[in-house]
Amino acid sequence: MKRFELIQKLKQISDEKIVMLVLDGLGGLPKNGKTELEAAETPNIDSIAKNSDTGLMTPIIPGITPGSGPGHLALFGYDPLEYIIGRGILSALGVKFPIRDGDLAARVNFATIDKNGMVTDRRAGRIPDDINRKMCEMIRQLKIPGVEFFIETEKDHRAALIFRGSKLSENISETDPQKTGVAPLPVKPMDSSKASIATAGLINKFLQQVRKKLQDEHPANMILLRGFALFTEIPSFQEVYGLNACAIAGYPMYRGLASLVGMKVIEVDSGVIPQFNKLKELWGKYNFYFIHIKYTDSYGEDGNFDKKAAVITEVDRNIDKILDLEPDVFVITADHSTPATYKAHSWHPVPVLLKSKWSRKSCINKFGETQLLKGTLGIINTPDLMTLIMANSGRLAKFGA
Repeated sequence: MKRFELIQKLKQISDEKIVMLVLDGLGGLPKNGKTELEAAETPNIDSIAKNSDTGLMTPIIPGITPGSGPGHLALFGYDPLEYIIGRGILSALGVKFPIRDGDLAARVNFATIDKNGMVTDRRAGRIPDDINRKMCEMIRQLKIPGVEFFIETEKDHRAALIFRGSKLSENISETDPQKTGVAPLPVKPMDSSKASIATAGLINKFLQQVRKKLQDEHPANMILLRGFALFTEIPSFQEVYGLNACAIAGYPMYRGLASLVGMKVIEVDSGVIPQFNKLKELWGKYNFYFIHIKYTDSYGEDGNFDKKAAVITEVDRNIDKILDLEPDVFVITADHSTPATYKAHSWHPVPVLLKSKWSRKSCINKFGETQLLKGTLGIINTPDLMTLIMANSGRLAKFGA
């Protein structure tokens, strides 16, 4: 019996309310003996952790570095090795693009290249949204014979690119080299099918046009493409868990993730205080609240240890805004680790805290990676978190006689 079949067999009704607070990229590596989480001032979360189940979680399998899509799907209980959703689809859904069956989507990074075509900045200095919109409008002036395309601003340096035509393939390579000092990669077919070969050729010609169109712009004078994917539907959160869920996320891609699993997406500005205030405003309308905090990940990718720690500290200082609502189950965790010393997603297990009236007490004094090795949960697989949440909220009946 598969996981979802078991959950649907055992699920039962409960009035208890659940809050899942996700600090994107929360996990870290030590600098001067402490990770970002351990260096942050977190007296309130530390106090919660003492009376909660705590531990670490492996998002995919040990040693595999997760993208944000697989990391979040795992948090929502979907096996990321079974439900493989490309980043492009999540970006398209995040900007509310009316995606259709057969549409091919990719995630765009506006980037900076030098006169020799070498990438000098993969994120074009994290350009503001207004420059992003200007670049998108310039690209819309291009034409691709036989294929429609759409490009929509996501946020900062990111955008969603959608191709619409017959027999497009997702089995093509990405153009982002994931480092500077080298040229963007050409798109290559990943199999010998006519569709993959044709799609790769089509997109390479499109990128040649883009480079010529943006050559006099700065800092965003090229695009890098990642996460090519065709649209695929998956079972909804309501169908699997029987939960009426909402997502309080400021960043479009995570709204796309929530939309993909059928959560109600709430419009809100990014930031700890506006997102926590929105939770209070919505309290009682749903029984599962997913809150996504982005900037722990952004500062990790930028290598800014102190600012990542500062975001964690800000969360701690405002955590009473959640506790005052008295959620029956409260979870603090992450989709993946983004150590500032590594400047990228990593494979390291992520911190997790689960508080309910059924929680065991953890013998820890600090909510940090080192002490969480002694937590009551040990090291678990991230997809198991949702069954623990369901059990702690009284939503799972006994299995077997």
